[in-house]
Amino acid sequence: MVRRSQTSNPRTSVVLTAGADWGTRAAGQRRGSGSEFPMPRRPAARLKALQRCLGVIRTAINTKHWAQARYGLSRARALVNALPADLTAKEREQLSVLRKRFEARGTTAAKKSAAKKKAAPKPAAKKAAPKKKTAPGKAPERPAPDLGDRLLNRAALGYGPAGGA
Repeated sequence: MVRRSQTSNPRTSVVLTAGADWGTRAAGQRRGSGSEFPMPRRPAARLKALQRCLGVIRTAINTKHWAQARYGLSRARALVNALPADLTAKEREQLSVLRKRFEARGTTAAKKSAAKKKAAPKPAAKKAAPKKKTAPGKAPERPAPDLGDRLLNRAALGYGPAGGA
């Protein structure tokens, strides 16, 4: 840590900094919202920028880059507001769909729909053989498990005389 004088006042206030001149820089940094970007002048360029922005948002949501998607949504909103509504009907519709997908990013419904999309279609199931009906109150007999060729040392386990399995 380095002691650094804050002002030229004789009664100086001393600030401890952790290295380079972070005094004013860190305090002034804020996350960009996306609406501060330079706006294209011509409507055709604005429309093209909006279409590119929608593609970036779509990619960011699909790859779960939420900060990038938030920035893109803000930028797209500024572009849509700067264009006439009759030119951007299709883009406004796409933007509302993307906004809904972005808002549903943490919900259980969104997770379930993503899980359904990931699950591969299952092949048609074969018909199972009819099960034997048992009398009520009796549990069906379970077949003995096949242990293979393993030999158990019953004497070491404390079950009786040494010998066979």
